[in-house]
Amino acid sequence: MEPEGRFSVARVANAWYVACASRELREKPLPRTILGTAIVLFRTGGGSPAALLDRCAHRNAPLSLGRTIRGELRCAYHGWRYDGAGACVEVPGLIGEAEKSARSVPRFAARERDGYIWIYPEANAEPAGEPFRLPPVTGGYTEVRRTVEVEGTLHAALENALDVPHTAFLHKGLFRGAGAKQRIRVRVTRAADRVEAEYIGEPRPEGIAGKMLSPSGGVVTHFDRFILPSIAQVEYRLGAENHFLITTLCTPVEDFRTRLNAVILFRTRFPGWLVRLLIEPVARRIFNQDAAMLKRQTEAARRFGGEHFTSTEIDVLGLQIWQLLKRAERGEPPAEEWRREFEMEA
Repeated sequence: MEPEGRFSVARVANAWYVACASRELREKPLPRTILGTAIVLFRTGGGSPAALLDRCAHRNAPLSLGRTIRGELRCAYHGWRYDGAGACVEVPGLIGEAEKSARSVPRFAARERDGYIWIYPEANAEPAGEPFRLPPVTGGYTEVRRTVEVEGTLHAALENALDVPHTAFLHKGLFRGAGAKQRIRVRVTRAADRVEAEYIGEPRPEGIAGKMLSPSGGVVTHFDRFILPSIAQVEYRLGAENHFLITTLCTPVEDFRTRLNAVILFRTRFPGWLVRLLIEPVARRIFNQDAAMLKRQTEAARRFGGEHFTSTEIDVLGLQIWQLLKRAERGEPPAEEWRREFEMEA
């Protein structure tokens, strides 16, 4: 049983989340959980993705145990068959019409975009908008994609992805923490559905990852962004040649489990294949360190009966992310837009 106390859990159902990579959804039904709801994905006869509640209307068997037949999903228990809209189109042995409302199962809107299957986890709803569009891979850029699951809330995972101060300690030697600190200016801008931090006058981060960005050093252009409901984006530029853009698509599996689909897009003066060969093990170590710490953070919060935060102004985006998530969860009007500046050491 979950201890009583305050936990930063936000459940925004009327939004798009990544369920899986396109390549994962083939002939077999694929089970996924989003916001604690069990969903089964499959491809219809035309190859489009479909998503239903992972529970047969007949005897509650998971539909993900079944198989697809000509683009429809057959339950493994009694053979009831469903189309992509959740309607029951066949009841083996039944003489008469199979399609009745009581025999249907809830459906979820699904889209295939940019190599991912996106799900709108509000049953039988018609989405008002479309999924987030990833930046295109243009000439000179190389793309790397990775997926990791962490034991932490959506809010914790998003703040971790966009938090600068922890990198000098948790990722010391890999990213920051290897040199003297310098004072930089931070400009935070909040819009209706997002918040962005621009770090002005920041020297190239020390460590292996920073040297990949620019072996000769220099001052970087650095932005951290949160975009509702679950997009974290980190961008580094140094001169005209070096550009790294990391977009993390976060999916709340359950209250304390989040799946991160990271898309790393980069361009440097060096061959893309070489940088990819070097960056992948570094990125994997950073992701693993973050995942381990988020797990420990979650365990501690549960052990002590809730979260106990003490924040300062250098916790730049965490509070803003939380406020935007809760406004979206409550269906409140867009947040007030504003801009602030302050100084910090990095």
